[in-house]
Amino acid sequence: MTNFSDLLRQWRQTRRLSQLDLALEANVSARHVSFLETGRARPSREMIMQLGEALNIPLSARNQMLAAMGFTPRYETRNWDEAEMAPIRRAIDRTLDRHAPYPGIAIDHLWRLTRMNTPAQKMFGMLGLAEGGSLLELLREPRLWQIVENWPEVAHHSMLRLRTESAAQGGVPELDAAAAFLADHADVGHDIGPAVLTVLRFEDKRLAMFGTIAQFGTPEDTTLEALKIELFFPSDVETELALEAMFG
Repeated sequence: MTNFSDLLRQWRQTRRLSQLDLALEANVSARHVSFLETGRARPSREMIMQLGEALNIPLSARNQMLAAMGFTPRYETRNWDEAEMAPIRRAIDRTLDRHAPYPGIAIDHLWRLTRMNTPAQKMFGMLGLAEGGSLLELLREPRLWQIVENWPEVAHHSMLRLRTESAAQGGVPELDAAAAFLADHADVGHDIGPAVLTVLRFEDKRLAMFGTIAQFGTPEDTTLEALKIELFFPSDVETELALEAMFG
């Protein structure tokens, strides 16, 4: 197991903070931060939580820091079928179901499809993907490149998002590998407009959509913290009518 001192230093460097910067954020002395990183000082449970908040690191990483010092993890990782998660499941299902006939999905930190509304099930089903499937794997599929009319622009946007999400989590190999793969296909494009669109071609149907991303506020569970809800909207009347005809 990586020791606390190494974890603290790694996260401080990941966030590109000096010891003084971190000290100011955590309201402690730079000398104490230095002692913590060299192992000359032992942090209390409260200090670990304080540093985790100052560094804005994921809840799972805060648990790792606590465990490294022999403390009980603070944040749970609940399964979706647990009773305590029932209100969360209802909130997700309500959001996705009421978004129909437009596609809506919920994904975890590795871009696995946790929930899908009926339009999304049908749309992704055309690509051979169902709940539990991986969008990271789909991004590598040549069949997707043929269906996405503006694939270079979508690849570029997805690459940037993957890099950002990986960096926020301290580096995720799966996200980094997908971003590296997309870099060979990416093109910033021209005249993109106010939002990057994903333009799909299904036989005679052309679907031009943009997306929004939502997350739960103040999560106290590692599963919930990683969840993202993505809702897709039509960018023109043609797409709006097509979605209503296909999934309404």
